[in-house]
Amino acid sequence: MRATRAVETLDEVDVGDHVCQLLDVTDDLMVRSRAFVADGALFGDKVLIVSPSAQVTTDAVALVLDPTRLEESLLAVVRREAASAESEGYRTLRVLNHVTGEAAGGDEERLLRSELELEEFAADSGASVVCAYQRGHWDAALLDKLRCVHPHHLGSRPKSPSFQLYRAGKGGWTVKGIVDTDGAVAFGAILLTLLRQTTTVRLRCQSLDFFDAAGMSALADAARALPDRKIVLEGTNETVRLAWKLSGFADPSIPVVMTT
Repeated sequence: MRATRAVETLDEVDVGDHVCQLLDVTDDLMVRSRAFVADGALFGDKVLIVSPSAQVTTDAVALVLDPTRLEESLLAVVRREAASAESEGYRTLRVLNHVTGEAAGGDEERLLRSELELEEFAADSGASVVCAYQRGHWDAALLDKLRCVHPHHLGSRPKSPSFQLYRAGKGGWTVKGIVDTDGAVAFGAILLTLLRQTTTVRLRCQSLDFFDAAGMSALADAARALPDRKIVLEGTNETVRLAWKLSGFADPSIPVVMTT
């Protein structure tokens, strides 16, 4: 079973991991990510680098793609390369995804959708994915949202927002930590992105420590925005279910279902 964790170095990245790597503006992507790329040869993984500026040495065995020149979605690319890796005898696919504003188009929903797709891909395929962001090129609030959908982080876990939402098998997503005022906006944005991709979003809440009024409001607002979809929270405790009811959200017009 996948579990959230912080890795001290990229040498620790394992199959199925989806890691958020935050770089300083002056950091060189390939220098900081050398261990992750080099370990491809060590473990027999096919290496895919997605970056508009990556420079690799001639002895590096890696496929380098410029995301600004892709004629299909990143998800389609990594799925195709994962299938190719399997047929070519590699253990799995190892992806270094250098996310730049130019490649993402600056669209928050597009970025969240891409990261959620990569999280689903890593969990379901066993691929290793590292997403690198350079802090100075991104709004801090947006980075907080993007970090929430990475179950693994390089270095210490960020303090705010204090929840993570990650793939839990093929049937849903796990919510871990605290969804409160600090993380409510991020939580709502992530839910809306998921709802636009599927009719029913299943959230496993056994690892949810706390869900305050702001978090509940974000959940209700996301559900109201797309009333033809449904959000199912599994494993909620009695306190959460009672708070939801007392807050007036247990209304048939809000397509949210809470189960034990």
